[in-house]
Amino acid sequence: METSIAIFKGKEIRKTIHKNEWWFVINDVIESLTDSNDPAQYFKRLKQRDEELAKLTDKGGVQFVPPLMLEVETTGGQQKMYCWNTEGIFRLIQSIPSPKAEPFKRWLAKVGYERVQEIEDPELGTKRTRALYKAKGYSDDWIEKRMRGIAIREELTDEWKKREVKEKKEYEILTAEIAKAAFGVNPSQHKKLKGLKRENLRDHMNDLELIFSMLGEAATTEITRVDDAKGFHESKRSARKGGEVAGKARKDLEKKTGKRVVSKENYLIEPESRKRLERKK
Repeated sequence: METSIAIFKGKEIRKTIHKNEWWFVINDVIESLTDSNDPAQYFKRLKQRDEELAKLTDKGGVQFVPPLMLEVETTGGQQKMYCWNTEGIFRLIQSIPSPKAEPFKRWLAKVGYERVQEIEDPELGTKRTRALYKAKGYSDDWIEKRMRGIAIREELTDEWKKREVKEKKEYEILTAEIAKAAFGVNPSQHKKLKGLKRENLRDHMNDLELIFSMLGEAATTEITRVDDAKGFHESKRSARKGGEVAGKARKDLEKKTGKRVVSKENYLIEPESRKRLERKK
């Protein structure tokens, strides 16, 4: 399950796909509407004042599924947090006195409608992803590599699914196995090097990091098929082999250039496209 971040008036709201629809982190929604420093406590008081809301969050209702504990990305890694679907968040908003409520409803309706469109036409999701990266200041060349990397990643995870790799934790371990063999550091160490917290590591990779990520995962897909890996443990061996392909290529490049591929560079402050221009000067 992958966490995405939506932006409402400068506030980040984490959302994740569950049963083919968006589920939003309740604490993020409350914080964006109230600027509360303790959204969990605010939610608790809200339920004390609104008994109907308390019943819905506990048992649901005819039109409502109750909030669920779903895994989302946090500064401490993947954690379970209370999330609610679009209908639930609409009901939550009714109980929050905030001048931001009406614009938030319109924003929420737009996000939900876009998901429906993407289910009907998956290509729209790809177009929106490209547009989002463009708006964030990424160059066309970088976006092409990132989108290609997403496609390669999806092909790999589809292959793992066929081979009965099912648990999310198993996917994380396999991914780390590839990354460590490819870069000499695991994803957590890579993020720490770049000074990232809950941000997506690949959104802060430079061109070479993206290329070697793609090579490691594409090689793993091919090796997994050739090995006819079954289950998690055999897939792990294939993942290590795939990462080693990228690792050997990385080491060869580093030897010839005298420069490390793994970079501290990130795009938290300065957009990738601006850094690219500075490097060309």
